[in-house]
Amino acid sequence: MMGGAGRVHWRYTLKLRLTLFLLGASLLSLLTHATWTFWPWPALAPLFGMQAPDPWSPWALLLTAVLVLPGIWGLAHVLLAPLTRLIRALEGTVLSYRDGEFSSVITAQAPTGLSELAELLRLHHELGHALREQRHHLAQRELLLDTVVQNTPVALVLTDTQDRIAYANLAARHLLDQGRSLSGRVLTEVLQRAPDDLREALAQPQDGLFSVMVDQQEERFHLSIKDFQLQGQPHRLRLMRRMTRELSRQEVASWKRVIRVMSHELNNSLAPISSLAHSGAELARRGQMERIPGVFASIGERAAHLHAFLAGYASVAKLPAPVLTPVDWAHFLEGLSVHYRFTRDGATPTAMGSFDAGQMEQALINLLKNAHESGSAPEAVSLKVEALRDEWRVEVADRGPGMNEAQLSQALLPFYSTKRSGSGLGLALAREIAEAHGGRILMGNRDGGGLWVAVSFPMGE
Repeated sequence: MMGGAGRVHWRYTLKLRLTLFLLGASLLSLLTHATWTFWPWPALAPLFGMQAPDPWSPWALLLTAVLVLPGIWGLAHVLLAPLTRLIRALEGTVLSYRDGEFSSVITAQAPTGLSELAELLRLHHELGHALREQRHHLAQRELLLDTVVQNTPVALVLTDTQDRIAYANLAARHLLDQGRSLSGRVLTEVLQRAPDDLREALAQPQDGLFSVMVDQQEERFHLSIKDFQLQGQPHRLRLMRRMTRELSRQEVASWKRVIRVMSHELNNSLAPISSLAHSGAELARRGQMERIPGVFASIGERAAHLHAFLAGYASVAKLPAPVLTPVDWAHFLEGLSVHYRFTRDGATPTAMGSFDAGQMEQALINLLKNAHESGSAPEAVSLKVEALRDEWRVEVADRGPGMNEAQLSQALLPFYSTKRSGSGLGLALAREIAEAHGGRILMGNRDGGGLWVAVSFPMGE
């Protein structure tokens, strides 16, 4: 209600002033025209030997306009001068706001009698004050953010489409160019004097790990790359996090886990072998030679189990680089079905794959073996091959009990197994093979029960 009343009052005041101005201009025009066409000029004209003009002649009207317009113009200038100054001041401050300068203050006063303009001026002052406060708070937040980013141990480099460095924090400056400023320089030029591993890592368009000598010590870094739009322009952000200490902790934890698993498995094999050897010696002493072949057979079985266990570890540690060759999917799946039974889900791709057939077969054999050992019905184990954009996806699914969240989070770790007799190497080896092909392995629970495990890797050329 107050806002509506203010608008009505504003219109009324301006209209009233305009009406009075037009009325005054009209009266001035009529008085001027009457003065020299009716009285007193017609009475005085004969004294000067002149003839009184015709009041309605074009020349009389034109002369009236010539005499009246300068007076009206001057009157309008006097009345509107304060309003003109105020409008110009408002224009100046608006232009300052547009340019990001909020310190401008209007010193002009509103014209007398126009309280609405005084209210507008007051609101404008409040707007300027609010903008200055926001600018101050924004500057404080930017300062805080810059302080945090500059002092974080994560090296941060922001580049534009021309690979020119737009921003680099202290850690990045120390890592790339011994603390020198990097802003405005081209990244490739900065990296010319950098170590080869660092230069090769930053040239890659994907995340990864690399090593570099820092302060005469080898440090491991994780590189993370993110592309995004900044002020309407594409930029690339590279984050390099020092991982040496973290990886060392993980390495120690992995070795401890390896030692625990191997110790357990060796004890499980060596203890029965020792017991069987003692039993064989006792049988030989008693002369019960007919039972000795059985003892040796049991020792052989335990030794073979131990050999297979150690061979599994060696297969993970000595995985060779994959040799990519064209592979026909129909022939490949037919050979795979010889090892484990499965149902094909969907059509077999007609396009040729490009991967190391031997390694990929070993990875899928491990996945099929796990699916059959999950308790799933053999006919419920399925395998699906599909092309997704620029990568192949091979999925093995079963109808076993699945896994809980804790098991899913650790299932791909080496030596972790949900089976009492499992070595925890099947999924780990499949993961190594997938990553060696430039891919990854994913897994999750199925709707209705069961587990799916998918190997994805690039299609290649």
